[in-house]
Amino acid sequence: MDEEPLDAYSAVVTSVAAALTPRVAALRLRGPRGESAGSAVTLTGEGHLVTNAHVVGDATGGEAEWGDGTWARFDVVGRDPLSDLAVVRADRAVPEPPEFGDADDLRVGSLVVAVGNPMGLSGSVTAGVVSALGRAMPARTRQGTRLIEDVIQTDAALNPGNSGGALADARGRVVGINTAVAGIGLGLAVPVNATTNRIIAALLRDGRVRRGYLGLVTAPAPLPAGWAERVGHRTALRVAEVVPSSPAARSGLHAGDLLIAVSGVPLRDAQSLQKRLFAEAIGTRMEITVLRNGALVDVVVEPTELRD
Repeated sequence: MDEEPLDAYSAVVTSVAAALTPRVAALRLRGPRGESAGSAVTLTGEGHLVTNAHVVGDATGGEAEWGDGTWARFDVVGRDPLSDLAVVRADRAVPEPPEFGDADDLRVGSLVVAVGNPMGLSGSVTAGVVSALGRAMPARTRQGTRLIEDVIQTDAALNPGNSGGALADARGRVVGINTAVAGIGLGLAVPVNATTNRIIAALLRDGRVRRGYLGLVTAPAPLPAGWAERVGHRTALRVAEVVPSSPAARSGLHAGDLLIAVSGVPLRDAQSLQKRLFAEAIGTRMEITVLRNGALVDVVVEPTELRD
């Protein structure tokens, strides 16, 4: 009886690996700062691939190779350091894209499979479970270090060169783009969901993502007893840090504030705030409802444009 779960687990992992390995490419790039390498997932039938912004770096193009020997040159279409996502386009036909899912359907404990294609290690596959959701990780930009919020933490170990590869669920649907090694036996992935789909669409269309900037570092936190019933949801966003001289600082937001809602829309997690900070938010006054010292306070803030 002990063999049955292992057999079922193996069947899932091998099935996902067989479906995804042909659709994950190895990338090699040369930029002003030298060579870099990573993986990428076929995104469209027109030759687009999605990978990490840190894999692409400052390069304008490079070479891609799939496990079946397909080879192509590619140009960088766009990159977004704040989500660590980038889109490139090959100069010829490439393997068809996999099915993409929705990371919002994941739960802690969900089975996931990480598939990469490091140079010389075609079809690198590891498996594990989602160990945490809603994590944050630092991202370096020209203006300093910011946090990429709402990433997936998994114990599917990532090998060097797996960045930009696929994180898939048990049905073989791509639910994340592997982005970093968080520690021994831990990896992080950018989720594929409504917010990142919007980011990818902007990269495909414009080559960049325009965003509103508040200057907040936040993390999901439970609401105090009694407040959850009063406001209609159990979690809010706790302000961990306010960047000096930022729109948030000028509005009077403080570390320790609990952000309840923005313009009347509940803020339950990092994504609920992120998806309200795209181009249309720039220069637009936003009213944020804050729980501070046991009382509700309304704070008006006007996002500026986030610059790299």
